[in-house]
Amino acid sequence: MTHVRDIMVRNVITVDHNKTAKDVALLMAEKQVSSLVVIKDGNPIGLVTERDLVRKISTTDRKSVDVQLSEIMSLKFRWVEPMTPIEDAIQKMTNNNIRRLLVLENNKLVGIITETDLAKHLRSKLLIDGALEDVTALKRKVVKSS
Repeated sequence: MTHVRDIMVRNVITVDHNKTAKDVALLMAEKQVSSLVVIKDGNPIGLVTERDLVRKISTTDRKSVDVQLSEIMSLKFRWVEPMTPIEDAIQKMTNNNIRRLLVLENNKLVGIITETDLAKHLRSKLLIDGALEDVTALKRKVVKSS
C-alpha cells in the first residue's frame, strides 16, 4: 500500500504570516509554485494560492503591496499524516473539494501533497500495472507454445 509519505513534496515553500500580497506573488513567481504555506512561529496557520491572489486582489482597486497576507490567505486547511494511505488522502481531497493537503507529523509541517502529485503517482501505477499485464500475457503465450 502506498502512503502519503511516498509521494509528498518534502521541500515545502513557506511564507511568514506578516507579509503582503505582493511578497506572496513575488515568492510564488520566483519559486514557480501555485501555493504557499503560511507560517507563524514555525507552525502552519494557513494556505495562500494563486487563486486567492487573483480573486481577492484583482477584484479590488487596492495595490498588492497594501494588502496583508492575513486578508487573503485561507485559515482553514486540511492535512494528513505521512502514513495516511493514498486512497484516504484522495478521499479527503474529494470530500472537501480541495487541491492540496498539508502533511503534518507531530503538528509540524513535513510535506504537501497536491492533485498533480496524485496524478503523477496514479499514472506511474497504471503504467507499471500495464507493463506487468503485458509480461504476464507474454509468459502465458510462451508456456502455451512450449
